[in-house]
Amino acid sequence: MESLRLAVAHRPPLPVPAPGHLRRRLLVHHLPAPLSLPDSSLSLSSPQHHRLTPIPRRRLLLPLLASQSPDSNPEPESAGAKIVPLVISIAVGLAVRFLAPRPAEVSLQAWQLLSIFLSTIAGLVLGPLPVGAWAFLGLTAAVATHTLPFTAAFSAFTNEVIWLIVISFFFARGFVKTGLGDRIATYFVKWLGSSTLGLSYGLTISEACIAPAMPSTTARAGGVFLPIIKSLSLSAESKPNHPSSRKLGSYLVMTQFQAAGNSSALFLTAAAQNLLCLKLAEELGVIITNPWVSWFKAASLPAIVSLLATPYLLYKIFPPETKDTPDAPALAAEKLKRMGPVTKNEWVMIGTMILAVSLWVFGDAIGVSSVVAAMLGLSILLLLGVLEWDDCLNEKSAWDTLAWFAVLVGMAAQLTNLGIVSWMSSCVAKLLQSFSLSWPAAFCVLEASYFLIHYLFASQTGHVGALYSAFLAMHVAAGVPRALSALALAFNTNLFGALTHYSSGQAAVYFGAGYLELPDVFRVGFVTALVNTLIWGAVGSIWWKFLGLY
Repeated sequence: MESLRLAVAHRPPLPVPAPGHLRRRLLVHHLPAPLSLPDSSLSLSSPQHHRLTPIPRRRLLLPLLASQSPDSNPEPESAGAKIVPLVISIAVGLAVRFLAPRPAEVSLQAWQLLSIFLSTIAGLVLGPLPVGAWAFLGLTAAVATHTLPFTAAFSAFTNEVIWLIVISFFFARGFVKTGLGDRIATYFVKWLGSSTLGLSYGLTISEACIAPAMPSTTARAGGVFLPIIKSLSLSAESKPNHPSSRKLGSYLVMTQFQAAGNSSALFLTAAAQNLLCLKLAEELGVIITNPWVSWFKAASLPAIVSLLATPYLLYKIFPPETKDTPDAPALAAEKLKRMGPVTKNEWVMIGTMILAVSLWVFGDAIGVSSVVAAMLGLSILLLLGVLEWDDCLNEKSAWDTLAWFAVLVGMAAQLTNLGIVSWMSSCVAKLLQSFSLSWPAAFCVLEASYFLIHYLFASQTGHVGALYSAFLAMHVAAGVPRALSALALAFNTNLFGALTHYSSGQAAVYFGAGYLELPDVFRVGFVTALVNTLIWGAVGSIWWKFLGLY
């Protein structure tokens, strides 16, 4: 009897039964597998259904009782902000606002906005919250402290360049959805893929061809080229996260990763950060006339030389074990056969992109701005059913970019209006004069600093939003020609996208494929970046002199 009392005393309490409607819902949700019909051919009209084995009441109650246990299936708790990055980010702003001495020529409003801006930038680097959420908190702080009026704080949300970037994400989705990007890349594999080096050149050139009409390096990586590379690698028995990865996959992934920055630098509309750079330059009074053509002219020669050099360079410093790929053209031809003829949606996508790129090139002459050209292209895709509105709504990266990008552009514009940028420029000019640097020497020092600082950033657009305006102001203060300063910094922004496994969106895509080792990414990334810098510096300086940029 004593043992019975002990057993009862230590038995866990039975849960309170749920209300009837909840019991029914939970019971249906947790019905065990034996209630299923054992044979797909069995129907309820069959006499056999009357012989279904009844399930004991105890077995039916077990899932119900388990579902009411406080430890089972707990609701996922929101992670919230990361405490240490949050404290550091806020401390940066508070230290500038209350501890750093405010210069006499800077107003209190400007100094307060600078502290909020620096706190926002610190949060973008440290990541206490997602980028869009943290930018919204910075915007809220500016409005709540009466540093900026509501209309001024949100003024950048009507910026044309920002909406051009948003629409560019939708174009990239159209390329992936229709399969057009995949088809173009597969044709290049068919034409050039008989050797590993030729295969790499085919993939690199195909990305350069579709880049101006697919303005997202990350989308090109994840939606077009990585699937093709993985398919080719697996067909050659080169597997991810396996010693065989060095046979083919590692080389193709690394080459595409390192060459992507040159494809993005070649065209203004090849990457979102390019448009952001020119917008920030415009805020500082550096206006590039006929921007699409001017950008392409300045970037064309150094970018093409780097594109052609990158596959061969990696073939030497990061060689594949498999040198020949005789089956690749046949595989590509077979894939094209399975894809069938070009579909109606692909033809619409081709025509729309030709129209959009033509208007980006010649639009200034006929009074059509770049964003209007993009809007016309998106309208055509929506009207003809190539894209659905849900496709646009589901493009989360576009709306996230709109949110945080507009916040940074708006704050940067207000800092310029309040005199912070001119004050910083004068300080930098005095510092550079103290070292007696000529403008070419100052140009090299500032470009190298801007490049190497990217080891601290996990986003190219985040880097631009944080530092582009400041470095452009330093260039101008040092006497570097204004157009050259704006374009060179913008080109530089694309070249550091392959420094590390976290340096850009495409870096995460390619590294996550499982074909690259972390030490190789850092080693090859640094060497390739150094070679690209030398090519752009040597070829670019001669070319830009010929174009009259300095």
